[in-house]
Amino acid sequence: MYAEVIIEYPVKTLDKCFTYKVKSQDLEIIKVGMKVVVPFGNSVVNGIVINIVKDAPSYDTKEICYIDNPEIYLNEEQMDLGKFLKEETLCTLITAYQTMLPSALKIKDQKQNYDLYDTYISLAKDENEINKYIIENSRSHKQIEILESLLEKDILKKEISGSSLNVLLKNNIVKEVKVEKRRINVSGNGDVLPNLNEEQQNAYNAIKQELNKHNVFLLQGVTGSGKTEVYMRLIKEVIDNGKTAIVLVPEICLTTQTVKRFYNRFGSDVAIFHSGLSNGEKYDEYKKIYNNEVKIVVGTRSSIFVPLKNLGIIIIDEEHSDTYKQDSNPRYSAINMGIYRAKRNNIPLVLASATPSLESKARADKGVYKLLTLNKRANNMSLPKTTIVDMTEEIKHRNFIFSSVLKEKVEDRLSKGEQIILLLNRRGFSTFVNCTSCGHTYKCPNCDITLTYHKTSNNLRCHYCGYVIKKDDKCPKCQEDALNYLGLGTQKLEEEFLKLYPEARVVRMDQDTTLAKGSYQRIIDDFADGKYDVLLGTQMISKGLDFKNVTLVGVINADTSLNIPDFRSNEKTFQLLYQTSGRSGRDQKKGEVIIQTFNPDNEVLKLVEQNDYNRFYLYEMNIRHKLKYPPYTYICLLMVKSGDYDLASSKANDIKKILSKRLDAKSILFGPTPAAIFKVNNIYNFQITIKYTFDDNLKDVLKEIDQMFSTDKKVNIEITFNPSRF
Repeated sequence: MYAEVIIEYPVKTLDKCFTYKVKSQDLEIIKVGMKVVVPFGNSVVNGIVINIVKDAPSYDTKEICYIDNPEIYLNEEQMDLGKFLKEETLCTLITAYQTMLPSALKIKDQKQNYDLYDTYISLAKDENEINKYIIENSRSHKQIEILESLLEKDILKKEISGSSLNVLLKNNIVKEVKVEKRRINVSGNGDVLPNLNEEQQNAYNAIKQELNKHNVFLLQGVTGSGKTEVYMRLIKEVIDNGKTAIVLVPEICLTTQTVKRFYNRFGSDVAIFHSGLSNGEKYDEYKKIYNNEVKIVVGTRSSIFVPLKNLGIIIIDEEHSDTYKQDSNPRYSAINMGIYRAKRNNIPLVLASATPSLESKARADKGVYKLLTLNKRANNMSLPKTTIVDMTEEIKHRNFIFSSVLKEKVEDRLSKGEQIILLLNRRGFSTFVNCTSCGHTYKCPNCDITLTYHKTSNNLRCHYCGYVIKKDDKCPKCQEDALNYLGLGTQKLEEEFLKLYPEARVVRMDQDTTLAKGSYQRIIDDFADGKYDVLLGTQMISKGLDFKNVTLVGVINADTSLNIPDFRSNEKTFQLLYQTSGRSGRDQKKGEVIIQTFNPDNEVLKLVEQNDYNRFYLYEMNIRHKLKYPPYTYICLLMVKSGDYDLASSKANDIKKILSKRLDAKSILFGPTPAAIFKVNNIYNFQITIKYTFDDNLKDVLKEIDQMFSTDKKVNIEITFNPSRF
């Protein structure tokens, strides 16, 4: 018997099967999807079995060295999903399969054993023999005490003293038993089910009727409308029918609060899966899933690949989020992967959002997705009142950061003991530092970008390549004491807020304060428990979080995302502001939102003020139609990358010529142009953008171009279909 194996190197030239002979002792064990160790050239490498064949090839073959961890391997669905992922993103097959596995199970040498055990002491003889031993050793009081305890139950080894136990072990009277231990153990407290209102009940009924067939539902509901409760009821129905569920959330911080609700409702039937877990925790959770110990998986993007068997429903919460699109290889969309799995299992996929992506809403309008709407908050409370504040007027009164309106509202909420959320979509102390004497600006030597100042560490940091330097007291160029901090980051905002309200209890939530393990959970729990008055942070606080005592949301600078050179900037701004606004007034107290801007007449901001997603959708679709942008077209982005500027430019132009000749005449080409961040980590980036509606030839041409550069060590090509950002 022979096995066709792909090896661990994610190199285009090696993206093919190599045939190996299976050892006789492994004939009954080996399966497709198993990790094996094989000879390759003069070395030994890891690989995955793709196929098993009986007939020998026409050439001499080497033998598989051994099967690595035969208990855990990729199942049939994962194998198919990997092939689909390769075709969808043009990555190598091994890269696709690596993406599906937690760090502890990657297709590479794993020197650490992540299995965790408790060692128990158990009786090695039957009760009669134990009683006989007790009579014969009546003077060995400690041994007798141990044995009498063991006659009732097994005991943890660490709870028993040494010498007497060693005698019993040596005489084979007792034995050690290892019991696998999980790092995350939970139990539920049996949530009281809230009553569904009419809209929720209608949405629930519509999906319930089609649980055993494939459909994509778009559940569009205003913030606080109870979307989560609808799909938790659906999951209960699915589990009662002996099936399982995957729930995706966009951010780790959202996983934290969502998981708490799922643990309360479903207890140990829930596994979690996200990047905030340690390698050991991920390994444990994956094993729970693999061994059918859980019914529900809640996690971020990569959870769409978990080996959950007998799937009954897939739910993608906050479906509009950019985080469902992976920016690194393989550049997949978790939504597309979800649709594939749902179709393969003949089950529904539910996309949920208060502000669906334009692509999803357009598909619902066309009938490709089934649209279900929740237009009222679950508790019948009104949506928060939103006020737009013109900061050009406020600056005249020297209100540079906080408008007079926002200050008045903050004072009111603090006096009432109510909570506040402040959003500023930029972390750090200031955007950049420059010298007012000579004009020197601190820039990253590796990237085409200014460094961001972080006051707590007194560091200037590049958020692209990670370059860090200590800030000088004086300008390093002219040696003058004239350094100026421009722009506003979350650290600076916190400092300025505390100058105005020194008694306020403020917690900041951004990438800097959530680096430590468990920090998301701690911040969210502490704020929910009322230990802080103000939660201040970046966009990670904008989606899905539910705090009952928050009655005021302040957006410090609404223009940040509006000014991004991206055709989606209007959409992203509306989603961010609408979602953040929805954190206010979610319980019985009325909520209010203050949005500060230098563009008060902007149509997008006016529609946020009116809480009107549907009008925004029509407004933005009109613009997209005129400019032939998605969802009226598809987009493919080619990035040409090289450490040599001239070489990158030359190859980009060569690729443009090939595309011009080979693609459909209706496809539109732009570029090559320098990318938005032109230089990252000393690599120059040129981009070519393709707009198309249907081009049967596109993937074949892109595969050929990709193959042309597969052995080029100086130029790299990255291909992204429907990128989330430019």
